Amino acid sequence: MIVMGGIVGSGIFINPYVVAQHVRSAALILGVWLAGGIMAMLGAFIWAELATRLPGAGGQYLYLREAYHPSVAFLYGWVLLLVTQTGGMAAVAVTFARYFREITGISASDGAIAASALLGLTAINCLGVRAGSNVQSALMLTKAAAIAMLVVAGLLLGGHHVSAPGTTAAMPHGFGLVTSLGAAMIPVAFAYGGWQTASFVAAEMRHPGRDLSRGLVLGVSGVVLLYLSVNFVCVRVLGPAALAATPTPASAVMRAALGERGGQWIAIGIAVSTLGFLSQGILTAPRIYYAMACDGLFFERVGRLSRRTGAPVTAIVVQGFAATAIALLGRYEQILNYVTSIDFISFGMTSAAVFILRRHKVERAGQPVYRVPGHPFTTGLFVLAAAGIVAATFYSYPQNSVIGLGILAAGVPVYLYWSRRQT
Repeated sequence: MIVMGGIVGSGIFINPYVVAQHVRSAALILGVWLAGGIMAMLGAFIWAELATRLPGAGGQYLYLREAYHPSVAFLYGWVLLLVTQTGGMAAVAVTFARYFREITGISASDGAIAASALLGLTAINCLGVRAGSNVQSALMLTKAAAIAMLVVAGLLLGGHHVSAPGTTAAMPHGFGLVTSLGAAMIPVAFAYGGWQTASFVAAEMRHPGRDLSRGLVLGVSGVVLLYLSVNFVCVRVLGPAALAATPTPASAVMRAALGERGGQWIAIGIAVSTLGFLSQGILTAPRIYYAMACDGLFFERVGRLSRRTGAPVTAIVVQGFAATAIALLGRYEQILNYVTSIDFISFGMTSAAVFILRRHKVERAGQPVYRVPGHPFTTGLFVLAAAGIVAATFYSYPQNSVIGLGILAAGVPVYLYWSRRQT
């Protein structure tokens, strides 16, 4: 449930229309989502091996530190706190707030509702990983039910293509098709992002070698099936042209199937989905900041564990307040544009770490290691795909990508400062 809950957020209810704007045929729309699912599955295989080789707390931070250098791991944690995790959480929290207001009619501002959701889930997760996991499992089941309702209603009651006059556009060819496919992969990659976060809590699992690898593979497989089903319904009911013309494809499908009542139901589903994503992020990512503090690269108090629950409460609170501040400032739109490029720089480097750790035979003695099927070809394919997504993001959104890169570079002097304090 942690794996599926980390992936299925608000993106699947919005991003299909962004993909359809870049690739205008049903086959290419579904093909891009399938390609994203294959890439996510390869990533799950890679992270399963990394997690069983290095099952300590910190996940991706730990892998980068052991394979490369502590500075690389610190920069990953730096952008996780300032850009990728907290920025994404803040944006999703505001998305939740908007749909929550639509459902309830409450007059509170988006920022106030988003802040309340972030702080409330932060408090829940301070109780420890078990309490947070219970909430996450319940929210994931609710999200799956909402998606199932969308798929079943669309297939049985949605009819066929909704007409969208004036939206037909010629398909690009040659290099134009390549760039269109690259641009389409950006929202797909963002929607599939999150499968790696389950490895953050590897140290708190009784049998990480068995449970984590199995959970990653089964969880990603379930998400691929859900995402392909949703996109098939969107294409079948709306058609590629109408899908590209509506920024709320899930609501459009449900209105076609069940009228305005259907639109109201899916609004509830989207609100629950975003709440589940927030619960997942708050549950897992603070383990990175905890690991950084244990390495002497962040405030010492952040590394302290609660005597009662064993959870890194201070780390969870720091992240919660950072995400809340971003939500209240309303700067989440710009952050989302460059999250993908920074995310996939770290994904590419982390997946390449498998080569390094295998060469040095890094693993825990006496513990079974999950091995990536088809390595080195599958691992190399993932590294190349990650590089392609980074290139596509810089090509499509150069200004926002450069800003993200600047924030990443700003972490270098911070690392030098904290590392000198250790000596």
